[in-house]
Amino acid sequence: MTELVPHPRSVVAAPGEVRLTARSRLDAGAGTEGVGHWLRTVLGQSTGLPLHEGRQPGDNCGDGVTLRLAAGLGPEEYRLVSDRHGVLIEGGKAAGVFWGAQTLRQLLGPDAFRRAPLDRDRSWAVPYRTIEDAPRFRWRGTMLDVARHFMPKEGVLRHLDLLAAHKLNVFHFHLTDDQGWRIEIRRHPRLTEIGSWRARTKTGHRASPLWEDKPHGGYYTQDDIREIVAYAAERHVTVVPEIDVPGHSQAAIAAYPELGNTDVIDTSTLTVWDTWGINPNVLAPTDTTLRFYEGVFEEVLALFPSEFVHVGGDECPKDQWRRSRTAQARIRELGLAGEDGLQSWFIGHFGTWLAERGRRLIGWDEILEGGLAEGAAVSSWRGYAGGIAAARAGHDVVMCPEQQVYLDHRQDAGPEEPVPIGWVRTLEDVYRFEPVPPELTPEEARHVLGTQANLWTEVVEDQGRVDYQAFPRLAAFAEVAWSALPVPPERDFAGFERRMSVHYRRLDALGVGYRPPTGPLPWQRRPGVLGRPIDGPPPIR
Repeated sequence: MTELVPHPRSVVAAPGEVRLTARSRLDAGAGTEGVGHWLRTVLGQSTGLPLHEGRQPGDNCGDGVTLRLAAGLGPEEYRLVSDRHGVLIEGGKAAGVFWGAQTLRQLLGPDAFRRAPLDRDRSWAVPYRTIEDAPRFRWRGTMLDVARHFMPKEGVLRHLDLLAAHKLNVFHFHLTDDQGWRIEIRRHPRLTEIGSWRARTKTGHRASPLWEDKPHGGYYTQDDIREIVAYAAERHVTVVPEIDVPGHSQAAIAAYPELGNTDVIDTSTLTVWDTWGINPNVLAPTDTTLRFYEGVFEEVLALFPSEFVHVGGDECPKDQWRRSRTAQARIRELGLAGEDGLQSWFIGHFGTWLAERGRRLIGWDEILEGGLAEGAAVSSWRGYAGGIAAARAGHDVVMCPEQQVYLDHRQDAGPEEPVPIGWVRTLEDVYRFEPVPPELTPEEARHVLGTQANLWTEVVEDQGRVDYQAFPRLAAFAEVAWSALPVPPERDFAGFERRMSVHYRRLDALGVGYRPPTGPLPWQRRPGVLGRPIDGPPPIR
């Protein structure tokens, strides 16, 4: 049996195996050279085999690996054939070949995911298989919040490896928020000089009385960002940056007080926020603010080649705008429908600005309020409703409802879950998530670009907690995003669990600190006040 995750579209098994040896070669055809370099590197590390490049006259190739582009296959579609001629991986484009190479790695066994061979004398074999496979969705993503708790560059690169290993192809990089600004903007240096560090941090969820009284922060230089984007591209992962406006902006206002509503509060007294929740300090709807963020986005576009740029747009309280003479004058000047219309105008400005530069705006589903510019897309997080409304209005949608795929929410109702917030969402719950609402017609459903799992980090303070919250649920999510599964009641969760018994060993080899099926290990638990459950959906963002 082929224990692959995510499950491929078609697998045909045959007796026999291809044995990889010291004389085996890896022949990467035109257009697949990057995949060949990646595969040679990771298999060379784990197996110790040299996998010499190309073919030589007289090569039998019965023990080699060949990578090729093939007409008639979709861009991410692949065909893997392992037989007496060796292993052949074909894809419509390099991305398809890469996903086939990830499948080959799984076929070699869990030790193929290690960084050094455990036994240089062991043999490596690929069972005879014909596998035909293609993804269900073009957007198979995960969001990582590095604003609440910073993840150093090496951790981000490791996270990208884990996404690629599960055939996820979008990394939504949440770079700015009230609690920290994480990207170097050279024309506005105080964003990182001041905005990237806070004096202390709430320990646990927002109801906790505890604090960690030491500075927390960090940021990525522009060269760090270029490295992250290039590393992702080698793994056929697109990085979508998020610069949050007009709410979730206290870190920026702390660095540049003129960005805030100065006629309502003394913004010069603001510091980078040290707790969680919805912050009342939002950007002022002024030309100064617009020009400032246009400068920010100019540098962001130079670093990220992605089609989409995320502008947040969520959880923007309007109280300061209601009290601001400047904001009210702008509403009257533009003939807007109140403060909701003002937010729509703010988001629409950047939608037009991005479109003029060949990019597309995407934002959380609050950007629907007051109307949405043509070409803008929606991340539907407050359930399905925003996504349904957007699709019916002709806008593209990424489904990421908090009730199903917020990975910071707890995995079990037991008292030992670390800082257990939100709904209980088990591995099976995530596996039964369906991204396309049945209310949509086939034409409307075509606007569902795909789906995304989100990991906010208020209570996820380090790499170990990221691992624990994400895995194994991200493996279930990856199968939902990739595989053509039946509707949820008919999904074979028992079969998925059986395949996961092998996949846990792959995660072990990768050094992932996942939540075991039997519950958290002693060092993964958080007793006491931090472990008090919060029932329901706390507005922690």
